Amino acid sequence: MTNIFRRAGVDIPEPFRRFLEGDLDAWLRVEEYREAGSLVVKAEAPGIDPDNDVDITLTGSQLQITVRREEKSEHKDKEGYRSEFRFGTFSRTVSLPAPVNQEDIRASYTDGVLEVRVPLTEESAAGAQKIRVSRGAGTAGAGTEGSSRPAGTPQMGGQDPDGPSFGGP
Repeated sequence: MTNIFRRAGVDIPEPFRRFLEGDLDAWLRVEEYREAGSLVVKAEAPGIDPDNDVDITLTGSQLQITVRREEKSEHKDKEGYRSEFRFGTFSRTVSLPAPVNQEDIRASYTDGVLEVRVPLTEESAAGAQKIRVSRGAGTAGAGTEGSSRPAGTPQMGGQDPDGPSFGGP
């Protein structure tokens, strides 16, 4: 929201800016993409100790990243002090394509960027998968024999018996 005002050249006083940003200020900013069979999630996390300030958990198909950044300012008492650095606890939950290789998930921290690599299984890496629709009693490959249509009743629209059928009795 404040970006809209900023682009329009409107300067919003600090208390109002914080109000407009709301809970978004507690979000961890991330970047996601797929690379070499993995989902890569990168998060801005400058000035943290990755051994003590980061929690990464996988619950089902949800990857949650939580980062804590404590304020360590030596300049607070100086005249004219103002800071826009973000401190506190920031988190982000990313929905993962299921299934993933849980044991092979890796995280690294370099130059203020936390990177989590989630290897995808062949099914999830392939993207969309076509699902065959069966006729009748739910067995794939069954012909019209399993249909609830009485014998001799034509399919809806007089379609070819080998084509798709969406009709009822």
